[in-house]
Amino acid sequence: MKFNMSTPLLGFEDVKQVELQKIDEVFMKMQSCEDDNISFTLLNPYAVREYDFEVPEKIKEELEITTESNLLIFNIVLIQTPIENSIVNFIAPLVFNTDTKKVAQIIISNSKEYGVAEKISSFLKK
Repeated sequence: MKFNMSTPLLGFEDVKQVELQKIDEVFMKMQSCEDDNISFTLLNPYAVREYDFEVPEKIKEELEITTESNLLIFNIVLIQTPIENSIVNFIAPLVFNTDTKKVAQIIISNSKEYGVAEKISSFLKK
């Protein structure tokens, strides 16, 4: 499924359109449609932890979010070997509106609960 970037992706402002590809129930791949060399592994945060934040009004407008909208929320993962050393950015989630095919990255400000580089091993069941 292809999505148009409604706001620039931090550090990758030239990416205007991305394609989501399912890896499994927890992970997705987000591939730039403009540059085959730009792709990201994404994590479904709800599969590993409690996760809650407010989508800013400006982003709701950009993505045309309504109370009936079908949204997907993912976080970027920096994959490491072994996988337990992988780092998740929980402070800058990607919000996908599957109805409008638009995506935006938001920054959760003033969060003491979420970090920019949390080890995935902290959330794996032992």
